[in-house]
Amino acid sequence: MDYSFFDFLKLVGSLGLFLYGMKIMSEGLQKVAGNKMRTILSAMTTNRFAGVCTGLLITALIQSSSATTVMVVSFVNAGLLSLTQAISVIMGANIGTTMTVWIISFLGFAVDISIFALPLIGIAMPLIFSGKSKRRSIGEFIIGFSLLFMGLTFLKDSVPDIQSSPEVLSFLKEYSDMGYGSVLLFFLVGALLTIIVQSSSATVAITLIMCSKGWISFDVAAAMVLGENLGTTITANLAALSGNVSARRAALAHFVFNMFGVIWMLIVFFPFIRFISGLSESLTGYAPDSLQAFINAQSPDTMARISSADTASLTSSELVLRDEYMRLQTTVSYGLALFHTIFNFVNVVIMIWFVNMYAKIVSYIIKQKRTEDDEFQLKYISSGMLSTSELSLLQAKKEIAVYGVRTARMFTMANTLLTEKQESESFNKLYSRIQKYEQISDNMEVEIADYLNRVADGRLSYGAKLTVSSMITMTTEIESIGDSCYSIARTISRKNSEEIQFNDYMMEHLNSMFRLVNEALENMNTILSKPDITEADVNTTYNKEMEINNYRNMMRAANIENINSKKYEYQAGIHFMDIISECERLGDYIVNVIDAVRESRHGKITG
Repeated sequence: MDYSFFDFLKLVGSLGLFLYGMKIMSEGLQKVAGNKMRTILSAMTTNRFAGVCTGLLITALIQSSSATTVMVVSFVNAGLLSLTQAISVIMGANIGTTMTVWIISFLGFAVDISIFALPLIGIAMPLIFSGKSKRRSIGEFIIGFSLLFMGLTFLKDSVPDIQSSPEVLSFLKEYSDMGYGSVLLFFLVGALLTIIVQSSSATVAITLIMCSKGWISFDVAAAMVLGENLGTTITANLAALSGNVSARRAALAHFVFNMFGVIWMLIVFFPFIRFISGLSESLTGYAPDSLQAFINAQSPDTMARISSADTASLTSSELVLRDEYMRLQTTVSYGLALFHTIFNFVNVVIMIWFVNMYAKIVSYIIKQKRTEDDEFQLKYISSGMLSTSELSLLQAKKEIAVYGVRTARMFTMANTLLTEKQESESFNKLYSRIQKYEQISDNMEVEIADYLNRVADGRLSYGAKLTVSSMITMTTEIESIGDSCYSIARTISRKNSEEIQFNDYMMEHLNSMFRLVNEALENMNTILSKPDITEADVNTTYNKEMEINNYRNMMRAANIENINSKKYEYQAGIHFMDIISECERLGDYIVNVIDAVRESRHGKITG
């Protein structure tokens, strides 16, 4: 076979260009419609049928079922979707991903879109350098679209000419003429290829090209498409391995749903293929499996000439043959697109009635582990699973809200520590718990900040970049709140070790300060869990901070007089004011968190 290593690199490079184009196109669309897709996904999943329609719509828009699946997992993690709602959206995504095959079939085979690729990039260039992020995102989408079809054209041209290398065809025929065994074999090949390439759209495109070049028969190509349908779920399951329970269940539900679909399709495979062939022939005038017969009827030299891009040297009879060859290639691509679409549609129509059963199956397989609250475990994000950049922000927002609640709990423990008897067992146990919470607080800051930094490395819109920066500020300030809580606990511990007692006057004013700070923390956590921040929220925060500052100033002025009048000892006054001052600093950190929340919502204040 006259096929060099350089030719192989061109083939791999063509595939790379195709995948990169799809990535750029999908990310551009997500940045243009990211917030709208969140609204659609949260609003249109009132029942299983609405969920299917939502999954279909979003996948058709962003041209990536994997992105939709990860998006759905994000919403399950964030508590915005139940597992049953997520399963119905994933079912819709399976139908939506067939749109990619139709686009490739129509534009990649029926129309030579590559001749428009460079002009389209020319149109996109001014948009790329636009000052508005939405225009830049539209430019990225157009460039991604162009690169995708340039890659597809290069891919078709890089596949070796099988007519000049009949030994390859004979090798494939050894494995494609085994009846049902061939179906199972090429099903596994399709699944494995998708796991390696990590894009079912790319592997379907490869299958279309292999079939249109005469490498494999139509039924074998359909078996590969089935495998690719299952293989695409493996990617999501691998990504969810280090995710939380909800992530793993949603990913497993996708696999189980597709697996059941593959099982029933393999049972009725050959009758279904005959149905698709008949339907395709009635629509196009040609049967999809007639391409191989056409190729076998021509000499290698004739096939090389009519498949060449140079048509000027062709005779009239060869032009007729070329025209028929092109129509047969288009028929094959339409046939596979029909198979892919009808299979996924029928599968959803059958399986939509068993959504609750799927939820029970995956919940039984992946059980919820009971964990102590004192154990460090992120709830909504994980180090191993990153959603699409724009949609990862939702998970981070929910995790920051959890972080705020944990630090507020730490402050409550510090307040309780103040009333515990010195060096008692309960005091030592509570102090150790506060120390553990301080370590948890540090770990949460590192994990959330690392997650946000990885999100920032993605392709973000300008507004999303500002949001990431504000979220990192929130995380840092909440960690400082945890530090203040631990500092208060250490001051109480030092007071106890020095056998210093706070009198009733000191305890009364400490309790008043703790009450003010606790109210500020509750207000902060309410704001962190809300979708938007209002003018009233901001005013409440600043008013509470002013109360805390005024109380600190009052205690500072009274402390000197109280020490001079022997109301309490000097050393007791030092510890007393250390706690009061730390509470005031804690109030400053709360204000900083709210300011960062305000910035993350793009400065919008709604009444």
